[in-house]
Amino acid sequence: MENIENIVKLSFLACVVGEFACSILLGLGKFNGKEVLCNLGILLGNTLTKPLALAWTYFVLSLLAPLKVWELPANPSMFLLTFILVDFFYYWYHRLSHEIPVMWTLHHTHHSSLWMNLSTAVRLNWLGKFVSPVFYTPLVFLGFSPTFIIASLTVNLLMQFFLHTEVVGRLGWFEGKLLNTPSAHRVHHGSNPEYIDKNYAGVLIVWDRLFGTYEPEIEKIKYGVTTGFISHNPFVIQFLPIIKYLQGNFQREKNLVGIKKVR
Repeated sequence: MENIENIVKLSFLACVVGEFACSILLGLGKFNGKEVLCNLGILLGNTLTKPLALAWTYFVLSLLAPLKVWELPANPSMFLLTFILVDFFYYWYHRLSHEIPVMWTLHHTHHSSLWMNLSTAVRLNWLGKFVSPVFYTPLVFLGFSPTFIIASLTVNLLMQFFLHTEVVGRLGWFEGKLLNTPSAHRVHHGSNPEYIDKNYAGVLIVWDRLFGTYEPEIEKIKYGVTTGFISHNPFVIQFLPIIKYLQGNFQREKNLVGIKKVR
């Protein structure tokens, strides 16, 4: 297992280096040195807390396992069903992370970058992974394996890593049909009024289609949050929104000329 994890990490590093090379060759200029170092610092924090977060996730899901209403089989078909349902629950967890202010204080970390590249994918809040397991507990009650749920979520997040890039353009007729794409996810990271609260999908873009939150990439995207740049300091990025929220001085987003209201 450790060897597989090391291979995955090296593969991701190779992808980041490859993206950087493509960015230079294509003249995209989508990397900022301070920002990349900041994202790597955030990754280090997530790596250090990962064992505790994983143990917490297993504890929460396994604690409820005796209360399940059915005993579902553990086979490939059931894993596929688990993956689809986990993706569905991820959509709603992600959507609520934008719509509920206290949850946005955690998810804000991921959206606060002014750049879009693969290093942005690891820009995750250190506390968020201790909250997310709660959203998948209904699947445990229904009899789905906690191991399958965690494995599905892991694969889901690994696939999302590749969505954080500008090297891959729009994919023509494939856009918005079945799977999430870099183009669709770029829209999700946009602070343009028409892009806010759009494209919450993890792997399957069909949820955005179904619930009316899909938006294609048309206008040039302005990345970051509407309340502006925060810092290149990982600790400030992680905790300032939470501190401001507790002080009653947190703004989810600016009122953009009535197009979007502050929540």
